[in-house]
Amino acid sequence: MRCFYRNVMKGVHTDTVSDHVTLRAIMFNRPLPAHALQKLHEVVDYFWAEIADAVPLIESLSEEAAFSHRELAASVASKCFFHLEEYQDALRLALGAGKYFDVNVHSQYTETIIATCIDEYIAIRTNGEGKAVDPRMQAIVEQMFDRCYASGTFKQALGVALESRRLDKVLRPVEESIRKSPDVSASLAYCFEVSRTTVTNRDFRLQVLQVLVQLYRGLPVQEYTHICQILQLLDQHAEVATILQTLLASSDDDDTLIAYQVAFDLVENENQKFLHAVSSALTATAAAPTSRLDKLQQILQGEFSVDLLLDFLFRQTQSDPLVMKNIKTAVENRNSVLHNSAVCAHALMNCGTTVDAFLRDNLDWLGKASNWAKFSATASIGVIHKGHVRESMNLLAPYLPQAAGGAPTSPYSEGGALYALGLIHANQGSTSPSSTKTLEFLRTALRNSGTDEVVQHGACLGIGLSGMATHDAALYEELKNIMFTDNAVAGEGAGYAIGLVHLGAGFTDSDAVKELLSYAHDTKHEKIIRGAVMGLALMAYGREELADGVIEQLIRDKDPIIRYGGVYAIAMAYVGTANNGAVKRLLHVAVSDVSDDVRRAAVSCLGFVLFRTPAQVPKLVSLLAESFNPHVRYGACVAVGIACAGTFKNEAIQLLEPMLDDAVDYVRQGALCALAMVIMQESEGRHPK
Repeated sequence: MRCFYRNVMKGVHTDTVSDHVTLRAIMFNRPLPAHALQKLHEVVDYFWAEIADAVPLIESLSEEAAFSHRELAASVASKCFFHLEEYQDALRLALGAGKYFDVNVHSQYTETIIATCIDEYIAIRTNGEGKAVDPRMQAIVEQMFDRCYASGTFKQALGVALESRRLDKVLRPVEESIRKSPDVSASLAYCFEVSRTTVTNRDFRLQVLQVLVQLYRGLPVQEYTHICQILQLLDQHAEVATILQTLLASSDDDDTLIAYQVAFDLVENENQKFLHAVSSALTATAAAPTSRLDKLQQILQGEFSVDLLLDFLFRQTQSDPLVMKNIKTAVENRNSVLHNSAVCAHALMNCGTTVDAFLRDNLDWLGKASNWAKFSATASIGVIHKGHVRESMNLLAPYLPQAAGGAPTSPYSEGGALYALGLIHANQGSTSPSSTKTLEFLRTALRNSGTDEVVQHGACLGIGLSGMATHDAALYEELKNIMFTDNAVAGEGAGYAIGLVHLGAGFTDSDAVKELLSYAHDTKHEKIIRGAVMGLALMAYGREELADGVIEQLIRDKDPIIRYGGVYAIAMAYVGTANNGAVKRLLHVAVSDVSDDVRRAAVSCLGFVLFRTPAQVPKLVSLLAESFNPHVRYGACVAVGIACAGTFKNEAIQLLEPMLDDAVDYVRQGALCALAMVIMQESEGRHPK
């Protein structure tokens, strides 16, 4: 032991340290401990396993205020804990190591401690508990930022700043890149993309976007496309209208083209309420109508985009008529469920293409549908002609409710036609003149429907789709009155329609929330309860933490149908955000709720929350896919189908294929539907299996 101690003092590497008693000399108040610690510091990376026995002793020295070399002791103990993979303890002691911990030293130890420090720093700043950050930890993070600035790694600094919600540090990397980098717009674009996709806190995200607008406006060459995209996320329609008006007033034709491009980009985001507000503001501020303004208004109303999309889909459709012919032959003399499935398959194959030749050539076969199957068959016309707004009334004229004296038609055909009308005009109710006229027609049909619940159901769904996200109070009152008639079929449709009209409105209108919740508790009809709570879920769309209060109220209710709506409220509020809190909530419900329906919905909703990160979903639900509960297995299939739609991910396919042979029929059904979604639009030539 004395030999080892002498060797350490001399800096000689020994082969073993059988006992830590020799290290007790460090405790004595004499000049030797500092020298011994210095030598241990030099060899700790080689002899950490032997020194580990004495770590409690060294750690106690680091905590002794009277010991002048406590920083050195902290550094030795920290490195021992690092090699033991106890990173939290290693960080704790590194914070007390002072000058012995240098963030500019590139080593595995330093990088690991910095990464652990940053993770801990982010957790403290984002957990909402108001816990104070250790000043020593703050100092290390600040040093890391300075290192990033010095080395030009601005993206790393920006990423940490956004994750830790340091708005002051969001500005610094961009300003540094402006000063040092020739490609400033790339830094701004990166910040914009990360803030949209990574920052989970809504309030902080909006603050970052406000800062980005200021930075973009400070550039010598204005990037109007990005500015207007950010302003749309901030819901500042007046600012967007002012920019468009300025571009139109310019004598430079390029500015006019930029205005048109900005308008096309805004329309692509499909925020109907915002587009209507911009269009109204342009009309109000324009001195006089001009050809440029007229064209811009047509773009904002979506007419150009719809025409271009319809033309593209019609010309580029690759659906094979022979496939439908074979399906029709296979289900010819079988039950109505297969007939209805074939009709739906045809609608999906030709969605938005306006190609309905198969239906026209097989009207007798289509006429075999009855009751709700007839409703679905008529509604499928709306799927095929989605966006064909100019001809919608003519296309559906034979099926729509007739004026007094007209030939009577089936209420299922009438209800389906009204629903189809909504599908054609979905999300265009207040922008396009033809869609506004259609919305008024649907409202009239609802008023004239009498007590026919099927027609009311179709009219409500049509109104909800064509008036989507308009937040129209008059529409809400009409739909609420239908719900309060306490008719199960009509009431369910009205509930969904209310949610569609108030899509993304949040719960600022507390009266509407109270009315829907109160009626959901009072009525005895399960369909109406489901419609009401699903309406609330749609109102929560995109509201994130602002919807948490009502979500908590829904998922804690004793009624399983209301909890079912609460689960979908989580999915809609956090759709596409990959928010960890939302995922944890859904997983908790998926394994703890007593209702199979609620558990199935919770697992399914994981697909909505994580659809922007599809690679995570198969791994996340892999254990749930092996659950003893078939409802949970079904939900796992649906989650994978939603999140991985069109990706052809091998992980998703490998998870779904064994479930095609599940013992439970509806699990097999879910697996087939999900598999179809995953391999959607993949050719047999590219993937013959």
